[in-house]
Amino acid sequence: MHRDVTTSKCVIVVNSALPTGLILNAASVTSLTLGQQVPELIGTDVKDADGGVHLGITFIPVPILQSTAEDLSRIHREAGSDPDVVVVGFSDLAQSSRTYEEYGERMATTPAQELTYAAVGIFGPKKLVNRLTGSLPLMR
Repeated sequence: MHRDVTTSKCVIVVNSALPTGLILNAASVTSLTLGQQVPELIGTDVKDADGGVHLGITFIPVPILQSTAEDLSRIHREAGSDPDVVVVGFSDLAQSSRTYEEYGERMATTPAQELTYAAVGIFGPKKLVNRLTGSLPLMR
């Protein structure tokens, strides 16, 4: 599926109650997955005046917003109900797992309603993303 980044918005919402290191980890992991799931976000490589190659970066801004754990669960649920939206949920369970295998095993025994999110990444139509996150402050 090809997505039009000019009519879309991408945000990452983090749980502001977490320590700074965990917030940064959650935002970076979430952004990696968004970039993989929405390759249209990333531009082509560019060259500087000396011919050095610089790998492509995102076409559009990706603000990091802050919220509460409760709001993150709601945002994840509501965004995930729209087929035009890519939602990346990075749970506390994922963040506390030592290996990907452990993460998979723990997720397999954890009901969705018991997950608490460290971050949620959203890419979708601007109007919908704004409705879900427009009132949230920037992470500072």
